[in-house]
Amino acid sequence: MKFWISKYALTQGIYEVEAEKTTNHLGEVETMIMHKVDGMLVMYHGKEWHVTKEEAMRKAEEMRLKKIESLKKSIIKLEKLKF
Repeated sequence: MKFWISKYALTQGIYEVEAEKTTNHLGEVETMIMHKVDGMLVMYHGKEWHVTKEEAMRKAEEMRLKKIESLKKSIIKLEKLKF
């Protein structure tokens, strides 16, 4: 099944993977997906993956706006800093 990964949207962009839904260690259904990359098993949890590209894009936009706010706060702190 196809999924879109937003975990690294701000650094690598959104990407599509073929993966399988699975359960977590508590037995909760469909909370993770996993797929193989170069023979290694990669898992994504919770809000790191999406069923549609549109969902992934909304999450990436939310992440982008939060990062901008964080950077603005950092700039204000740096501007107030005196030596």
